Amino acid sequence: MYHKGGFPIGNAGNGHPGNGIATYSCAMTQDYRLHYAPDNASLVIRLALEELGQPYECVLVDRRAETQNSAGYRALNPNGLIPVLETPDGPVFETAAILLWLADRHGAMAPATDSPDRAAFLKWLFFASNTLHADLRMLFYPDKYIGDAKADQDQLQTVLRQRLHQHLANLDQAAAQRPGWLGAPQPSVLDCYLACQIRWMALYPAQADKSWFTLTRYPSLLRICAGLENRPAVAKAQEAEGLGATPFTSPAFANPPEGSAT
Repeated sequence: MYHKGGFPIGNAGNGHPGNGIATYSCAMTQDYRLHYAPDNASLVIRLALEELGQPYECVLVDRRAETQNSAGYRALNPNGLIPVLETPDGPVFETAAILLWLADRHGAMAPATDSPDRAAFLKWLFFASNTLHADLRMLFYPDKYIGDAKADQDQLQTVLRQRLHQHLANLDQAAAQRPGWLGAPQPSVLDCYLACQIRWMALYPAQADKSWFTLTRYPSLLRICAGLENRPAVAKAQEAEGLGATPFTSPAFANPPEGSAT
């Protein structure tokens, strides 16, 4: 998603090493190149790659220079959005598409295509992408959807917060059933996606009242977030993107060693 003013689900830069290649948590490889900005949607892909044990090259996006609008990056993603993962099959964008592609390619972090659990996993993965993520975008950028009138923006955000609460309640109920693809001892790509979205709900927009969101209202989602914080993959992401000690259960604004989340 597009990102400005402190919401970390954003767009990216031109993707060339001249923008800076991360030295944190990344290894050079011919297979994967992740175009990223700290604490953006690329964080979800970083977590998945780390969980899968796949080496990858990180190409830092200079968000402050708005390099997302360069011709080079637009050649990878004509929408100019994060994330883009360059793969042997070509560049892939859209967070859920990258996650599903990685899971299927490496046979991990998602039910197999012939598994009876596949349908349930897919419906919630695409719910996280098409509904939850979409509503988050509107919540943080109401002007893009309803104009500049403050009263209209406030009304839209009120409705969206109600919707988000219901989304989280539904996800919490699904996670309470302890399916193998949501909150299991071995995390799925959906776990990574939801944990990052929960992080952003608690933090952004930076100047807004966020008392509407309390993670303890969703105990099964809290369990997932707490479990992920003990994973080596998350520790690597914490170091690479300056996420702090409890990036999901009690998040703080990122303090990355390079680049900017905004």
